[in-house]
Amino acid sequence: METKQHFIGGKFVSGTSERFCAIYNPARGEVQSQAPLASREEVNQAVAVAKEAFEKWKVVPPGKRAKIMFRFRELILENLDEIALLVSKEHGKTLEDAKGSISRGIEVVEFCCGITGHLKSEFTENVSNDIDSYNLRQPLGVCAGITPFNFPAMVPMWMFPVAIACGNTFILKPSEKDPSTSLKLAELLQEAGLPEGVLNVLIGDKEAVDAILEHEDIKAVSFVGSTAVGEYIYQKGTQHNKRVQALCGAKNHLVVMPDADVDLVVNSLLGSVYGSAGERCMAISVAVVIGDEMADKIIEKLKPKVENLKIGSYEKPETEMGPIISPESLAKIKKYIKEGEESGAKLVLDGRNVKVPHYEHGFFIGGCIFDQVTKDMSIYTDEIFGPVLSLVRVKTYEEALQLVDDHEYGNGAAIFTRDGDVARHFSHNAKIGMIGINVPIPVPVAYHSFGGWKRSLFGNNAIHGLEGVRFYTQLKTITSRWTKSLRASQFHFTSGHDQ
Repeated sequence: METKQHFIGGKFVSGTSERFCAIYNPARGEVQSQAPLASREEVNQAVAVAKEAFEKWKVVPPGKRAKIMFRFRELILENLDEIALLVSKEHGKTLEDAKGSISRGIEVVEFCCGITGHLKSEFTENVSNDIDSYNLRQPLGVCAGITPFNFPAMVPMWMFPVAIACGNTFILKPSEKDPSTSLKLAELLQEAGLPEGVLNVLIGDKEAVDAILEHEDIKAVSFVGSTAVGEYIYQKGTQHNKRVQALCGAKNHLVVMPDADVDLVVNSLLGSVYGSAGERCMAISVAVVIGDEMADKIIEKLKPKVENLKIGSYEKPETEMGPIISPESLAKIKKYIKEGEESGAKLVLDGRNVKVPHYEHGFFIGGCIFDQVTKDMSIYTDEIFGPVLSLVRVKTYEEALQLVDDHEYGNGAAIFTRDGDVARHFSHNAKIGMIGINVPIPVPVAYHSFGGWKRSLFGNNAIHGLEGVRFYTQLKTITSRWTKSLRASQFHFTSGHDQ
């Protein structure tokens, strides 16, 4: 069985902790490799390497950093098929879905290719007599990222390219469930010209996370994952005087007005609920439908489309939805479906008994639809992280908006309507970080920033874009005076002939 390695100081290094994690092929339900789980000592080693590399990397001109990012982008595109296969083998998502997620990560790399402009400072001349004022954005030092299993290429690329382009060094701790993509990206960035030690990848679990959070030489930590873990990371990291941005759980609502285009709503739900098997923080998991007539139409049109989704392995080109990443995640989803039934919701479509020929041991589940869901049910309150839609029927727009605002999560929400006034009111007043208007998954492009509200984000900065630049740099303001007596023109210089 293959054993993965860490990437420290520009080299692949075998783990020394003697602790390992199984890596599954979710489509086959088989363990395909194992990953070493980093010890505190290995974290310390990686930090020491990154700290030493920072002293040289921080003075590399931003233009040269940008050239490395340009080459990194080219190498990702040249190796796109291989990277997508790594994603699909360890996560389970289809190859097309994997390629799409990688492309969103590439957009952040492209943003970093313009780092020379993003780091420009402000200058004010003569704020007082002979005094000028200007500011700089300088790197922090060693930064770290802790990333989830659901986007093993995209989410790491939300972090380390921005941090490195800003002049920091970086330690990436990817999910131990699918680390191969991060290791490949580190290898490609090294090939692009990144000096050894600037990017390091450590596979690990809570021991490695705690070591990162407690290490005094790590100045900032980025996290994407569940709310419980994110809150822990935020509290522990800030207690150790670190900057922390923690992007956490979600329960994204899609509000359907009576005047909405039904076919557009149905097709949008199909992609946003069941894409990537629902394992994404921007998945729509709640449809809030105003009026029984519209709700009935949506159920009538959506159910057959979900029933006919082609579920299977990434190895089959016709596959539209792949498996869940692990048996534990699959069991958790099925537990929520059972709770939904027991609480009185109407299970319109049950995907628990789906069978995929030749992949009988895979972690598959079909799409599920609940109707008559109420806000006190666990399938409404909790993030299920699977292909399960909860449909809530309401009578008015005001009731729909109140549901969105009252939920503890505030990551994303969408409204589908032909009424511009209603759309404007929703986008301006919903207590949500990212809003879609007739767009089901309102993930911002790379030069904007991604981040939710309420318990979907801990910290003051969203991720990537200019928010990311601000997070990975510290502001220094300089006030300087050059008086007439200090001007070079006032000095008399003599030549050797005068002496």
